Amino acid sequence: MAATTTSVTLPGDWRLWRDWRSSPRRIASAWQRSLRFRTLAVTLGLTALTILIAFVTMALAIQNDLFESRVQQVQQSVERATQSAQRSLDVAQPEGDSDALRVLMENATNATSRQAGTDMIAAFRVSSDPSLIAPQDFTKGGMEPELLTDGLRAAVQRDAEQQWWQSIALPDDDGGAVPGIVIGQQLVFPEVGAYEFYFAYDLASEAETLRFVQVTLWLVGLGLVVLIGVISWLVLRSVTVPIAQAAETSAILAAGDLGVRLPVHGEDEFATLGRSFNAMADSIESQIKELAELSLVQQRFVSDVSHELRTPLTTIRLASDMLNDQRDSFDPTMARAAELLHAQVQRFETLLTDLLEISRYDAGSVQLENEPTSLAHLAEDVIASMQQLADQHGTDVRLVAPGGYSPVEMDPRRVRRVVRNLLGNAIEHGEGRPIVVTVDSNQRAVALGVRDFGLGMSAADAERVFDRFWRADPSRTRTIGGTGLGLSIALGDARLHGGTLAVWSEAGRGTNFVLTLPRHGQSAEGSSPIPLDPGEDAAPLDDLGLTQPITVPGSGGRS
Repeated sequence: MAATTTSVTLPGDWRLWRDWRSSPRRIASAWQRSLRFRTLAVTLGLTALTILIAFVTMALAIQNDLFESRVQQVQQSVERATQSAQRSLDVAQPEGDSDALRVLMENATNATSRQAGTDMIAAFRVSSDPSLIAPQDFTKGGMEPELLTDGLRAAVQRDAEQQWWQSIALPDDDGGAVPGIVIGQQLVFPEVGAYEFYFAYDLASEAETLRFVQVTLWLVGLGLVVLIGVISWLVLRSVTVPIAQAAETSAILAAGDLGVRLPVHGEDEFATLGRSFNAMADSIESQIKELAELSLVQQRFVSDVSHELRTPLTTIRLASDMLNDQRDSFDPTMARAAELLHAQVQRFETLLTDLLEISRYDAGSVQLENEPTSLAHLAEDVIASMQQLADQHGTDVRLVAPGGYSPVEMDPRRVRRVVRNLLGNAIEHGEGRPIVVTVDSNQRAVALGVRDFGLGMSAADAERVFDRFWRADPSRTRTIGGTGLGLSIALGDARLHGGTLAVWSEAGRGTNFVLTLPRHGQSAEGSSPIPLDPGEDAAPLDDLGLTQPITVPGSGGRS
């Protein structure tokens, strides 16, 4: 049965959700990278907060003013209506006639309703004593007793002269509720006593006005935020665009394009900055060109001098070889002079060779001659060729090669020169103690380490060990005639291969150089197959097997 593949398409909502989840990261990135975004966000945030506080304060003030004005208005209306009704009641003489009292109640109710400006009225007799002539309690205009709280009624019953009011929710025609207020006050009827009169007022128009004002305030506030945002963006753009141009131009200049310049317009501060920047760029360009010309002259001088010195040096070397070969027939003083002359001529020739190599590196004219080479076997050949020098210093050199046997594309002449230099330095500074040469590899790179157990170097010395003509201890006597350029050339050879040459050293524990070369001609990134720092768990000297001969495992080892 053939296998089937099902393709699932994410729904639009899920894509929106995924995009929304990545928004905080994009905002955080914009906050960190964009001065314009950060300034605009802070400006809009503070503006919105200020407008919010101001408009909320204004809305509350308008709301309180509307409410208090309406309460004061209805209180005055009710007070005028009840005073007028009370004067009419005071002069009335019903003489115990219930009908007259009923008519008096209707007239007082109509008069107060008309003068107070509301149809929602309720009246309740204060006294609970039975009376045959007292008018009945009544409600009008939907003013139900349930709308009145016990506290309000108790306050009205308690004080005949005081006017009381309370906020209530009045039912509307849609079954909902609208805000309102109710005002209570007593009216005294002749022969039957006091009645509680309550006048309710609908505040729907005031609520509508308040909503209109609030909506207007919020729309104005939103418009202000947008307007301030646009203005801020335009202002920031006029400021940040020149800054961005300056930053971009600086990056291009730092990348090596010395001809880039800032456009200059006007006479403001940015124009002054642009002219200053361009003047600085002109100065840097002229100085770099001058330094490049001086470097070219220096390189040509070194190369020419080295070439010109080779002819007389060849003659001197031939003469010194002849004198050195005949030194046994000389007296001791002449023999020693011939021997010293031969040694110094050889050192001078090595120095010229190194100077020529350095000049080629400086001129960028070095070419690799790669061929498949086993780093382990190359290390074995170098160790064998330097065995006599190691014996002279009483140093035992050990080769530990768990890997590195598979051929890797490299320039064997240059890599052999690097290994000879590292091993020669280790013998020179190893204080006669054993030296361990380690070769290992992984899928990405091959590496060679040279570890000695001599005096070591300080951290400051280790940082300068690849400098030209630099020596950690100038007072030390060199026995193999180094030129001070070997490690600089070795570092150049390593980098030419796309590899690295690193050093670890610690006073009293020795030094470890690690050369790492890529397998496939790319840069040797990542960790090396050989750790640079041997650590505290390195094998002690007693376990190195110093008397065993140097052997290289067969091809069955790890490559």
